[in-house]
Amino acid sequence: MTQQTSAPEPARPLIGRDTRLCMSLSARPGNFGTRFHNRLYALTGLDYVYKAFSTRDLEGAVRGIRALDIRGCAISMPFKEAVIALLDGLAPSAAAIDSVNTIVNDDGVLTGHNTDYAAVAALIVDIDPATRFVLRGSGGMAKAVAAALRDTGFRNGVIVARNEPAGRALADLYGFAWAADLHTEEQADLLINVTPMGMTGTDADALAFPPAMITTSAIAFDVVQYPPETPFLRAAAAAGKRCITGTEVAILQALEQFVLYTGVRPTDAQVADAAAFARLHG
Repeated sequence: MTQQTSAPEPARPLIGRDTRLCMSLSARPGNFGTRFHNRLYALTGLDYVYKAFSTRDLEGAVRGIRALDIRGCAISMPFKEAVIALLDGLAPSAAAIDSVNTIVNDDGVLTGHNTDYAAVAALIVDIDPATRFVLRGSGGMAKAVAAALRDTGFRNGVIVARNEPAGRALADLYGFAWAADLHTEEQADLLINVTPMGMTGTDADALAFPPAMITTSAIAFDVVQYPPETPFLRAAAAAGKRCITGTEVAILQALEQFVLYTGVRPTDAQVADAAAFARLHG
């Protein structure tokens, strides 16, 4: 078997006083976004650097973005809704779903954006909107997914969330049904996991949907990025189902973040290179 190797690291400017810093905030930081953005900076010759962080002080971290003139910050679970009160305003992409996954700093003015929505919409555009779905989750990312489903024509689906107020509110907002628990006898061709189930850590072995539901489905969509193949996706792939992965979401949403931070849209070849590099080294 031929061993996969990465392309040589392109030359990039040395880090100096004019280097712009971008970052991410997550409860469980990973390497994918860091590798993806830094690779694109190198490929495009931009004097930027990207670093992932975690925090127990969200307010302090956001003050730091403003005080240190950090150009942009990716926001992941569990901060996507809590961060809104700390910002100066919301772009339409975030205001429409009341969830932020990206902060852009323009001379001390912090604006929240949401690039998850566009990524999800792009990934489901070829699925028949008449398809029945079950979406498990009710957090910030679930809002982006539900909004993308609604806006691409999906009407026949249910939001499953144990948190009744959040689950009902999300379902009502986008015109879907709500249920507190999964009903294994329910038939749905599209299963979507927007919970931490299957994520690296304490939930790593959790199966987001029971085998009976996976068997009768057609498409498995898991927004969990780490690991790239969750127990849910492994079970779906073994059953011959189409799989949409959190890595695919991560690539598309990170690309739009890159454009917001830099004003530069890389070529398709550069994006493919950066995605391959991030997967190999993530």
